[in-house]
Amino acid sequence: MMDDNEIAKLLQTAKTIAVVGLSGSPWRPSFGVTQYMQSQGYRIIPVNPNVSESLGEPAYQRLEDVPEKIDVVNIFRRSEFTGEVVDSAIKLGVRWIWMQEGVVNAEAAARAEAAGIGVIMNRCILKYHRRLAA
Repeated sequence: MMDDNEIAKLLQTAKTIAVVGLSGSPWRPSFGVTQYMQSQGYRIIPVNPNVSESLGEPAYQRLEDVPEKIDVVNIFRRSEFTGEVVDSAIKLGVRWIWMQEGVVNAEAAARAEAAGIGVIMNRCILKYHRRLAA
């Protein structure tokens, strides 16, 4: 697992965040957290087969459909669905995987780390950004 110094470096160097499970509803935590990250200058790419767009950006069905380089995959899915997201991120060579608060999958995290991907699990990217990068 990454420590605060590594997370601060990630937040300073990452530019593009693919948000898996980003809702189109402003009442969902994924929307509010991602809207904040977008307001801080990050390029946001929604990944959700149930929406066509979110936060003014076109949504993609799967990570594999995203036509640009992804720095961070931020996961807003239930823990049991994170394995396939992590496997896709490994195939794409993503540098970091961030599982939001309440999202825990130790097996998927171990696969990502074995592939050289940094993993943050069960933590809120907004809270860490406010504390370490803002």
